[in-house]
Amino acid sequence: MAVVALALLVAIGLRARRARARADSAAAGRALAEGRLAGVLAAGRDGILVHTRDGHVTEVSAAAAELFGTDMRSLVGTRVDHLPVRWRNDDGEEVVPSSVFAPRTAPVASSPDEAPGAPGLVLGVDRGVGEPRWVQVTTRPLPGGPGDPELVTVLTDVTGPREVRAALARSERQFQAAMENAPIGMALADPSWRLEQVNPAFAALLGADAASLVGRDLSSLSHPADRALERAQVQEMLAGARQRFTLEKRYVRADGQTVWGVLDAVLVRNATGAPDHVVLQLRDVTESRMQSELLAHRAMHDSLTGLANRARMHEVLEHCLGEPDAAGRVAVLAIDLDEFKQINDRYGHAAGDEVLVHVAGVLRAATAGRGTPARLGGDEFVVVIRDPDAARVVFEVSAGIHQGLRDPVRTERRRLPVRASVGIAVADTALVRSGPMGLLAAADAALYRAKAAGRGRSEVYDASMTMSAPSKHGVAAELGEAIERGQLVLHYQSVVDLGTGAVVGQEALVRWQHPERGLLLPGSFLPTAEETGLGAALGGNVMTQAAAYLARTQEAGRWLSVNVSADQLGDGELVARILAEVERFRVAPGRLVVELTEASLGDSSAHIRHELGQLRQAGVPVVLDDFGTGVNPLSSLRDLPVTGVKLDMSYTAGIPEDPAAARVSRALGSLARELELVTIASGIETEEQARVLHGCGWRFGQGWLFGAGESEPLGI
Repeated sequence: MAVVALALLVAIGLRARRARARADSAAAGRALAEGRLAGVLAAGRDGILVHTRDGHVTEVSAAAAELFGTDMRSLVGTRVDHLPVRWRNDDGEEVVPSSVFAPRTAPVASSPDEAPGAPGLVLGVDRGVGEPRWVQVTTRPLPGGPGDPELVTVLTDVTGPREVRAALARSERQFQAAMENAPIGMALADPSWRLEQVNPAFAALLGADAASLVGRDLSSLSHPADRALERAQVQEMLAGARQRFTLEKRYVRADGQTVWGVLDAVLVRNATGAPDHVVLQLRDVTESRMQSELLAHRAMHDSLTGLANRARMHEVLEHCLGEPDAAGRVAVLAIDLDEFKQINDRYGHAAGDEVLVHVAGVLRAATAGRGTPARLGGDEFVVVIRDPDAARVVFEVSAGIHQGLRDPVRTERRRLPVRASVGIAVADTALVRSGPMGLLAAADAALYRAKAAGRGRSEVYDASMTMSAPSKHGVAAELGEAIERGQLVLHYQSVVDLGTGAVVGQEALVRWQHPERGLLLPGSFLPTAEETGLGAALGGNVMTQAAAYLARTQEAGRWLSVNVSADQLGDGELVARILAEVERFRVAPGRLVVELTEASLGDSSAHIRHELGQLRQAGVPVVLDDFGTGVNPLSSLRDLPVTGVKLDMSYTAGIPEDPAAARVSRALGSLARELELVTIASGIETEEQARVLHGCGWRFGQGWLFGAGESEPLGI
């Protein structure tokens, strides 16, 4: 309508000019019309051209002159096909001026850029510099009758709206392209939570076709257990309590498989503030969720047998005893394999592992879902029973264990007989009050009675056992507290050069400074530490003390060896602790030495060999202790990355009385020297032994002759 009004104003002005020539009496009106015309042509926002039908411009507005990049005077009299611009359509094709300025009474094209209700073309005005300006062109005859020789063309600038619409279209295309090609699931949903648009990744995650998901309620695709939480989040978002939410939840695919996804939902509101649609993103986290659950499972289960570990067993037992009706409903079986150490020593750790896996299967079968079987470490197992009739069930489980172990374990070509001693404790009011450790101690006391009575049997705890039977679990708890409170101390035994007598190193010997029983030697607590899973904690504590001692004695430059058992290796924990302490205390390479008992290795696993290689690569030498007691010393030296060997004291004790001991010592020393290993002889008590061993090729020695070991040797 604005275009029509402008055209009429121009027409009025022109008619007024012609009327002045015919009637002088209308001078005042003509002056007014001319003034209005000049004002319109100068100030109008739309470009206006008045031209004859043969194309000569008679009048032009300032806006039109600015559009063409010239002044108004230079355009008057110019033909429309000589204007200093080129006209182009949407496709970039040039349009002839005669077509641009031809009068038309109806639209020739439908375009979103045309003014509502106005016929015309939308064309680009190309001046040869910069981007074209886009105008809507409308040409009409001037009012005055069909014979009027002049036309009026109005050029309405639509560049801004066109750019806005183009930007919106470009943004929409980009959004669609991003959505279609996004590696994660994307979708749009209406406020009713029904899917309106779904990308391929979203559909693939749910195992469905994208078209089949449109119109579906998203909640119907969720796992039934997660739907209520999802709907609650949606309702809060629609109610304005939040703008978005993130939820990790399960979905049920079309094939029935359950997958885990993280759903991000963002609400978009319209101009009035009402919910318009929801933008959704869905990431598949099934694999990471499974990995997390796997790690959580590993943290609570024994890696060899798959049974619950000590931490999980304590968690279950504490929960059971925490229930109000625990008395008479909770029972514990403590199981220990008879003569399992002999199986390990004779047939190796691989055979021992097979036996443990077999026993774990027996425990599962005997328990039959009525309790939690667990492996605490070594050959020690526990079963926690939770049942209204725990006293009856615990005997059924015990009988099932003995029945399951009647047949020998088949390992390679051998049949290994396995028996177990079982201690049973049913929780009464007093044992419930004593907590998990008290109930375990009671079962362990019964286990001790079973072993003392001939093994391969079960015994039930009664109060008379408390004072007469020591409890492994009680000792384990006390030892754990001793480690935390710093009651473990190191004593140091000197290692000397047998040629010069100079002290070159030391061996750290751990002792327990018990607050009531005094200084305890390793034999009274190390077996308990290994059997109850405290070996790694104890070893880590010793390593920290050893590294701190080396830092204090840096000027002496002596090495310090620390004993490590094969049972402490294999999971990377102790090796990581050793390397961390070496770095923390800045221990020079070669000063901290790890001693590994040869007999404890058996068929050493790839994990142990890898960890020993890590130590050697980090500059921590590995010495094979008790050298000569293994089945095959040569294979130990060949397969393991060791730096030196320490002769077992049993050979030293036979010198000089036993000639065979001297010959074996000489042969082992020769073997070690051929492999360029450091040689240390242990257990030296006399000058004669030191002289003979030095003559057999052993370079270093230690034993009572050079000192029994002190808490902080003098002369450091």
